[in-house]
Amino acid sequence: MLQTIGEWLFWERLWLPANVSWSDLEDKGDHIYPKASHLYAALPFALCLLVVRCLFERYLATPLANAWGIKDKIRLTAEQNPVLEKFFCSQTRSPSQADVTSLCKKTSWPQRRVEVWFRRRRNQYRPGLRKRFCEASWRCVFYHFAFLGGILALYDKPWFYNLREVWEGFPQQSMLPSQYWYYFLEMGFYLSLLLSLAFDVKRKDFQEQVIHHVATLTLLSFSWVSNYIRVGTLVMMLHDSSDILLEGAKVFNYAKWHQTANTMFVVFTALFMVTRLVIFPFWIIHCTWVYPMEKCSPFFGYYFFNMLLLVLQILHVYWSFLILRMFYRLVFTKLEGDLRSDEEEEDNDPPAEENHKLGHINGCGARDRGSGH
Repeated sequence: MLQTIGEWLFWERLWLPANVSWSDLEDKGDHIYPKASHLYAALPFALCLLVVRCLFERYLATPLANAWGIKDKIRLTAEQNPVLEKFFCSQTRSPSQADVTSLCKKTSWPQRRVEVWFRRRRNQYRPGLRKRFCEASWRCVFYHFAFLGGILALYDKPWFYNLREVWEGFPQQSMLPSQYWYYFLEMGFYLSLLLSLAFDVKRKDFQEQVIHHVATLTLLSFSWVSNYIRVGTLVMMLHDSSDILLEGAKVFNYAKWHQTANTMFVVFTALFMVTRLVIFPFWIIHCTWVYPMEKCSPFFGYYFFNMLLLVLQILHVYWSFLILRMFYRLVFTKLEGDLRSDEEEEDNDPPAEENHKLGHINGCGARDRGSGH
């Protein structure tokens, strides 16, 4: 059964144009071609990048945070309450109004106190400012070096200036060492992001992030096996160019260099709109949709590759909406943080509630403490 599945999975008509077989992509002298077996290297690359990230955050990002005075906000701990704790852990972290009313009856607490308890309890799960700073610093540094690596790998290639050259001789295009390292560094990076999603800063577009990472890894893997390497490197470099500015703006925003952060964000917004909403659909997708038909007839790999690019384009449109919302806040109000982040909530009690609690603390003894007050 496994042999049958393997034969179907690597059926030539799924991956390659008509009249081209896997035997045509066997290494011959100086002509080296990408192979499916190379994909196993993505996991070691991802694990190495996770180690490098840990070392970077500990020995570079953390001292930099100390030098810039970046500190976590002091959080108030939620009071001990078994009823609320059980509800929080077993049902939901954000109760509805009906749930709050029911919990008030069970605990004999006023509504405001129950709401404050849940805000404080949720804040305990949220990462601090230093963690967000370290994460943004790591991504900024990686995207910076990845973009420079992409420039070095592409600046002297004819397909960087003429997109028709992407398909010249396809799919019998020899793999270059620069393409191998560039591809697997990017693939290892996105795989490391997927592996660390549970530990990274929680964002409002968590599901979209998972879809993006899975689609990116699928796109890179498929393009590698089918030898879409030339267009793959163009896509990666195009994405890295704007991501540098986004993560850099976050770094300076966390450091309270708001003028620098705002300037970088404005430049990022312009670059994102140009690269993701203009160049990507009207140059890259046009290149993958129209030009291959001049060389060969459509096949499954052609449709599948373009479908993955369209998935990325849909995500680009979604993120463009978020970015424009942030840009609106920057221009008309004040931009602090990231709309995609799960921001910390204010958990202070109002003065009346604080006086109420102080009255209990000063005027009551062990009886009230024992009953949860």
